Amino acid sequence: MPHTQSAWKRMRQNERRRRRNRAWYKRIKKQRRAAAEAIATKDSQQIQEQWRLTQQLLDRAADKGYIHPNKAARLKSRLIRKIRAAQKASASTGQS
Repeated sequence: MPHTQSAWKRMRQNERRRRRNRAWYKRIKKQRRAAAEAIATKDSQQIQEQWRLTQQLLDRAADKGYIHPNKAARLKSRLIRKIRAAQKASASTGQS
């Protein structure tokens, strides 16, 4: 346990930050899962909506420092590649 006032304060700050970070990580994970489910349904309207929400969430998390900006870019890039692959697959099979 901490012995000094500053150590106690640091412990409280660390706990608050840990909870905030975990909440953001959970939000990101939940939104990415929703986007993946939209891709699986092949509903272009839903895919576009989930892509927009995911992109906003990742940009906001990167701006606020919860994740690194390069990680946000990497996740967005991977997601858009999956979306384009799904659209290409549905176009080649004649679905919309």
